[in-house]
Amino acid sequence: MYKFPKALEIPLADWVNTGMAWVMDNWGAFFDALGHVLLQMLIALQQFFLMIPWFVIIIGVGVAGWWLLGNWKRGLGMSAMLFIIGCFGYWKLTMMTLALVTGAVVISLAVGIPVGIWMARSDRVETIIKPILDAMQTMPSFVYLIPVMMLFGLGKVPALFATIIYSMPPIIRLTNVGIREVPKDVIEAARAFGATPMQTLFKVQLPLARPTIVVGINQTTMMALAMVVVASMIGAKGLGMEVLVAINRIDIGMGFEAGLSIVFLAIIIDRLTHAMAVRNTHDAK
Repeated sequence: MYKFPKALEIPLADWVNTGMAWVMDNWGAFFDALGHVLLQMLIALQQFFLMIPWFVIIIGVGVAGWWLLGNWKRGLGMSAMLFIIGCFGYWKLTMMTLALVTGAVVISLAVGIPVGIWMARSDRVETIIKPILDAMQTMPSFVYLIPVMMLFGLGKVPALFATIIYSMPPIIRLTNVGIREVPKDVIEAARAFGATPMQTLFKVQLPLARPTIVVGINQTTMMALAMVVVASMIGAKGLGMEVLVAINRIDIGMGFEAGLSIVFLAIIIDRLTHAMAVRNTHDAK
């Protein structure tokens, strides 16, 4: 009497497993080809970052920090953080992590911004997509690893997909919010002058929503970086793998070095992207 009736239980797990089996049987070749393309993209990004001399990247980050933040001391501090990462012996792993984050962010933006625009232009679409975004943000990140491992195996590609799923919601939400917050009288004025819906979008709404969208890019980038440790569990090499190895070995020193390197990289990316958002806000005004 006090137990929940078994007759009312929903076999959702069985349905999901059946659906995944159907996808594997009918779409396996497609996902293999997609995985190959994405793997080549990640390898090319990784080789690009490793091809650039370390001192060029350090100087470039310092100059970018000085220019965007307007303070040479902050730029010097960012360069020092990168230099310390290199002194830890994690330069190559950092570039591998940066390649994974860059690939995830580029794909997230390529998909997320159009979806955000679609949401802003349709209340019905917004109603449908919002619960999906809620699920993407609240579901434990480890759950993402199971289906992507089934579809792509172990390595960089499933880590990329798990990172994309985790990091895409902010850019979709903030693109939607930014466009919806554009004053209606401005849109009406554009239409009164004969602007088409596409002209209104690209010449009025997106430019005015740009600061909010740039903040979304910042948040997407930071969430992608936060996923690197989890992604290392399915074979994505990088700083996250070093943290995982340190946990397995109970090596406090190794874990501290790798963790501090991730913190330094996160600070650099956050400060630079946030400065871009602030600069875009001032330009918009």
